[in-house]
Amino acid sequence: MTVTDSSLPSPNRESLTDDLRWRGIIQDSTDPDELRALLDGGAATYYVGFDPTAPSLHVGHLMQVVTARRLQLAGHRPLLLVGGATGQIGDPKESAERTLNPPEVVSGWVRRIHDQLAPFVSYTGENAARLVNNLDWTGEMSVVEFLRDVGKHFPVNRMLAREVVKARLETGISFTEFSYQLLQANDFFELHRRHGCQLQFGGSDQWGNIAAGVDYVRRRGAGPVQAFTTPLVTRADGTKFGKTEGGAVWLDPAMTSPYAFYQFWVNVDDKDVDRYLRYFSFRSREEIEALERATAERPAAREAQRALAEELTTLVHGEDETAQAVAASRALFGRGSLGELAEGTLRAALAEAGLVQLTELPDVAGLLRESGLVTSMKEARRVIAEGGAYVNNDRVTETDAVVGPEALLHGRFLVLRRGKRSFAGVELRK
Repeated sequence: MTVTDSSLPSPNRESLTDDLRWRGIIQDSTDPDELRALLDGGAATYYVGFDPTAPSLHVGHLMQVVTARRLQLAGHRPLLLVGGATGQIGDPKESAERTLNPPEVVSGWVRRIHDQLAPFVSYTGENAARLVNNLDWTGEMSVVEFLRDVGKHFPVNRMLAREVVKARLETGISFTEFSYQLLQANDFFELHRRHGCQLQFGGSDQWGNIAAGVDYVRRRGAGPVQAFTTPLVTRADGTKFGKTEGGAVWLDPAMTSPYAFYQFWVNVDDKDVDRYLRYFSFRSREEIEALERATAERPAAREAQRALAEELTTLVHGEDETAQAVAASRALFGRGSLGELAEGTLRAALAEAGLVQLTELPDVAGLLRESGLVTSMKEARRVIAEGGAYVNNDRVTETDAVVGPEALLHGRFLVLRRGKRSFAGVELRK
């Protein structure tokens, strides 16, 4: 049985387990044979959770979102959990106690993330996805019920042995964060009881919590259930994935524009792109291996990066926004029409490059200096004289050239370029 949404690609007919392992998606797991039987057997119900710690998911969540989609394409039934309860508590960090967000803030983030998850799976067919909120069952429990029905199944010595807890024992850890593991484990039991959930997966940093949930379901006389974790996604140099100089790369287009999202993937390092293709792309093994060869043989073409950027931008933001992002990327470097770009896309692209706001327009030399493409008027005039200055992709050759208001794109913007690859934007503020 498979999802019926025709917009989703056809599932890979090879073993799901073998495909996940080839892609490097399974890191830790419960019994490998039982997990294989579950993944490669009939339709199973699985869940993955997202705590609302911000108003949007970011690209660091994509591994879980894409894996949820991958399992549904193979015929399994997704439960996408947004932690209205656990989001008010916070999983312990090794560094310090988390700042607790007000319940009304968390509630607003739950609604936003629910909406954000909706396009990634299908809600029709025999294996239709379902969105769930753990506040629905956790909020109903009294303190006494929680301690008697949940707490009694958790040996404190095991909880103290968790690495993150041990790291906090000297500096201190509140009972609030210490109890997070119980709440997450209870989620698995409640989803098993209410929806027949047989499988949980999450990031490898969650293995302690996930394993505790498997054990808790067993201790409550239910199951059997299985679990696996995905590797934490990092860059080749070990730095955190999903961060740029401007901060996190969000899935919400109001927080990270589709153009900036597209550029994030285009700029992925050659050392990382093969791994990211296997993690995030729905292309076949043959297609991915062909892109890997292209990276090895023609790295300057960035064929793999562009393929990944187009696929993921389409998945997250849709075909129209992807087409605009691709068009903007080409147009800014003189390979397309700037006039055909939507105003929002143009501004987002210029903001990524560096957008200076002016209340009046100086001559072209002054524009180059104000934008930061040159450091002095002398340098600006030299660049113009040598034929290296462009305004809206038109070469400027007169050192005293000026541009009039009719040149402004959407009545507000100018695109400046020095040479082939350095560009910046000007926005005229009235």
